[in-house]
Amino acid sequence: MNVRFSKEGRGEALAVMVAEGGALSPSAAALDERLGGGLARAIAAARMTGKPGQIAELLAPPGLDASRLLAIGVGPADKLQALGVERWAGHAVKRLLTSGVQKLSLFADALGGVSAAEAAAKAAVGARLAAYRFDLYRTKLKPDQEPTLRDIQVVTDAAKAAQARFEVDNAVVDGVYFARDLVNEPPNVLHPESFAERLAALSELGVEVKILGETEMRKLGMNAMLGVGQGSVRESKLVVMSWKGAGKAAPVCLVGKGVTFDTGGISLKPGAGMDEMKGDMGGAAAVAGAMKALAGRNAKANVVGIVGLVENMPDGSAQRPGDIVATMSGQTIEVLNTDAEGRLVLADVVWYAQEKHKPAAVIDLATLTGAVIISLGHEHAGLFCNDDDLASSIAAAAAAEGEPVWRLPMNAAYDKMIDTPNADMKNISGKPAAGSIVGAQFIKRFIKDGQAWAHIDIAGVAWKPGPYEDPTSPCWATGYGVRLLSRLIADKYEN
Repeated sequence: MNVRFSKEGRGEALAVMVAEGGALSPSAAALDERLGGGLARAIAAARMTGKPGQIAELLAPPGLDASRLLAIGVGPADKLQALGVERWAGHAVKRLLTSGVQKLSLFADALGGVSAAEAAAKAAVGARLAAYRFDLYRTKLKPDQEPTLRDIQVVTDAAKAAQARFEVDNAVVDGVYFARDLVNEPPNVLHPESFAERLAALSELGVEVKILGETEMRKLGMNAMLGVGQGSVRESKLVVMSWKGAGKAAPVCLVGKGVTFDTGGISLKPGAGMDEMKGDMGGAAAVAGAMKALAGRNAKANVVGIVGLVENMPDGSAQRPGDIVATMSGQTIEVLNTDAEGRLVLADVVWYAQEKHKPAAVIDLATLTGAVIISLGHEHAGLFCNDDDLASSIAAAAAAEGEPVWRLPMNAAYDKMIDTPNADMKNISGKPAAGSIVGAQFIKRFIKDGQAWAHIDIAGVAWKPGPYEDPTSPCWATGYGVRLLSRLIADKYEN
């Protein structure tokens, strides 16, 4: 999709803002005057109040060189923020994507706390996010199912400043697209080897990429991660992506769980819904997308993205419930349930991150537990953190980018739930309580004293069943985490 900024709006379709109470934005008011009050009458006839997402549509409006005029609600004008502008533009694109319209002009006015340049840039972001589709394997789309919208013109008096903002934001959107594509790919196409190959291509953007196979990991003692993948014919991979944008500063390590398909192993999952386990690499996808975004916008920070890529399958060589494995840290784990496999992957990968990179912070993302969905649904990721400043920074970045988190508790009482007489720890508590917290406590045992660390459980937000009110997020793979991580790096570490 081609996006550009202009002071004049011309297109087959035009979109304007309407605030709560039916108040027209300046551009909407100007068009209403040209229509002799026709826009205001149409809004009233549609009983539109300006709530976010409400749409009044005029077809072939007289006096305008356009086939459609969309008046779209943005809520209270004085409370409008950047995310509201994104969603306003997203609603316009969703409405027109397969309509036959090829060119859309978005009249992005400054309202509330949003300047003209920011409104225009965020409208472009919302348009791109809403236009995302994963049609790679659809061979029989009917003409009315195929996207027709090709050109987005954002109308603003601050075109130059908006273009400069969008060049940064657009790199982040590219990262979100990358993450969404990875999560959407079928597991016969995206497995540890092919995932690693896709990440190797980031070297074209200046990211240093190193790929370790099972031989190298075995020498490092990464038996927890290797145990998860030992039932698969696919070789497990560890991929290290390094972006060096800040001299010798200690890097931030982003760690992602990358289980490219999770059957549960010998502790087999129920068949219903197992197809969704192709998305169990959503944490790795988020880290990969973030690395693409950081490189694309030339971030002035040192960041290392590390993903553990495995396939959890049940064959004759698969890990068994009751096995005890030694980790890279030297600690031992009694594996009571092979479907609690993500924490086994992360145990070795977060230790590797600390040993090899001496990071300023370790932040891991994982579709770790179904329990977090019980707690938070599909609206928030679960945040666990041993550093209040880091937790506050993550929460602020998450809120700003529309990828919210909710911090959950950790303490010694929860930690005791993974004690076992047979090894240093067990991988589940065996009790139907505090499942997401227990998972976080497990990972924390592999975090060194004094190391700032956060765990973000994205099981409820990496993909969503939909449909959802946010038009910039598709009804399955969301790309969650890319924007959050990019914003966190920008706000906390690029200084």
